[in-house]
Formats: sequence, C-alpha cells, structure tokens
Amino acid sequence: MAIIEVDGLVKRYGEHTVVDGISFAVEQGEIFGILGPNGAGKTTTVECVEGLRTPDGGAIRVCGIDPQRDTGELRQLLGAQLQESELPDKLTVGEAMALYSSFYREPADWRDLVDTLRLTGKLDTQFRRLSGGQKQRLSIALALVGNPTVAVLDELTTGLDPQARRDTWDLIEDIRDRGVTILLVTHFMEEAERLCDRLAVIDSGRLVALDSPAGLVAKVDDRQRVRFRPSVPLDHAVLTVLPEVTSVERAGGQLVVTGTGNLLLAVTTVLARNQVVAADLRIEQTSLEDAFVALTGRSFEA
Repeated sequence: MAIIEVDGLVKRYGEHTVVDGISFAVEQGEIFGILGPNGAGKTTTVECVEGLRTPDGGAIRVCGIDPQRDTGELRQLLGAQLQESELPDKLTVGEAMALYSSFYREPADWRDLVDTLRLTGKLDTQFRRLSGGQKQRLSIALALVGNPTVAVLDELTTGLDPQARRDTWDLIEDIRDRGVTILLVTHFMEEAERLCDRLAVIDSGRLVALDSPAGLVAKVDDRQRVRFRPSVPLDHAVLTVLPEVTSVERAGGQLVVTGTGNLLLAVTTVLARNQVVAADLRIEQTSLEDAFVALTGRSFEA
C-alpha cells in the first residue's frame, strides 16, 4: 500500500523551476531514497511532502492526507529530521524530548527513544555542548517522538565521521524494523546502497530513474569482472567457452574475465579443475555512481 504518493510535482521560484513534474510512490514499511547531487531539487521535494512548501503543480498524499489542507493531522503522522535544524543553546536533551513529546496525541516513550539512540547519559546536557553525532541522534529522536507512521530524514549523516555514519545507518534500519516508513534524502552513494529498498534519482529537478539500487545498476550494465593473477600460464579458451563469460583480456600479468550470472563460481571452478591458483583475486562490477553518470550524463559532483 502506498503511504506517500507524489504525482506530477512542480515547484518554481520566480522563473526557475526547481522541481519539474516528479512522480513516485512510497510503499508501507520501505526505506525509499531520493538521490541526487546538491541543488537537484531533493530537499524542495520532501519539503512539499512535509507541507513546509506549497507546490505550484501536481498532487501529494501522505497517508491519504493532503499536506497543504490537513497540516495539523499530518503533523501527528509524519516526523521530520530537517537538513538544517537548531535548538536553543541552553535547552537540554531531556527538556527538548519532553517538550516535543507534548506536541502529540499519542507520543512514543521518549525515554526509550533516548536510550535506543544512546543519549541517556546526555539528558542534562545542553544542546550547545553536544557533539555533531549526538546532535544528529537527538534530531532523529525528535523526529520519532510523535510515534510517526512516516519519518522523513534529510541528509542525516552529512558532517559525521565514517564510524558515526555507520552507527546512524544501523539506527535507521532499526527504525524501519519498528514499522516506520522512511523517506531518506541523501547524496551519499554508499548510504543509498546500504539503506534503500528503492531509489528515485533526481537531477536538475527531474526524475531520471526509479528502481532498487541493484536494479539501477543492472539497467546500465549488469556485467561483472573477475580480475586475478594466475599462478601458471592459462589457456584463455578454458574460460571463453563458459556461458557466463563474454570476454577474457590480459592486463599485464593479470587476467580480466568479464561476464554475467554467477561468473565468480564459474571461473573459480575452472581454475580449480586446472590446478591454477588465483592470486590477488578481485571482483569488480558497475557501481551506483557509475549508473548515475550513465543515467544523467554527468559526474555526481557536477
């Protein structure tokens, strides 16, 4: 069942069209990602979903609600972690959680949330004294304190170190496991591949692709490459006859075998049969970033 429905969304600022006819639907219980470079229109799209901006065209429904007409009801169903959010410097973690909890009819137990997000030891700590990672975890806790059906998380790991980013990813997966549908905005390829069930790729305000991360890659190039250094000379013919193999090339002292399907098993089985040891073996395949470049015709950072 679609929890979020976006149909032909358009948003303009003056003569500049920031979002140009985007359509997608988010299913219940999935992590749906919106992926694109800075300035692609990702944040504007989700701010329209959240009811923070008024669309210039198209229609949006969140749990059957029009975000513009039923703003009060939407607030009870949707929790949001904004790309940039601040709290009063002297407000403590405990005070912030208690305050936000009071805004909802049926809030979650904020003490359990604080415990889950590893902030229990910071209840009396002022916002200004929290680290970047702690502020992000508090932001997530505030987005969830209303016990929402949908959580919108916008660039939640920007500015975090690699370990804090991975810890946050674990938390997001735990949130989904609790039954919360998540709309995740990101420009990190690794984050999108790790977390998202499906991805909407947005570029220059337009939807250029919609599929699972693996599906997006397969649309562009589903080939794999097995690269290794054979322990003894090897006749290429023993590999080229395999149905999984499309080509075999030599690169210096290495062989590069390209193909599809269960290529690795097919290659290693032949090598074992011929008593060849594959040194420095690596498996390479098209990445999500490669797919983005192929779909948009430009690098991700451009």
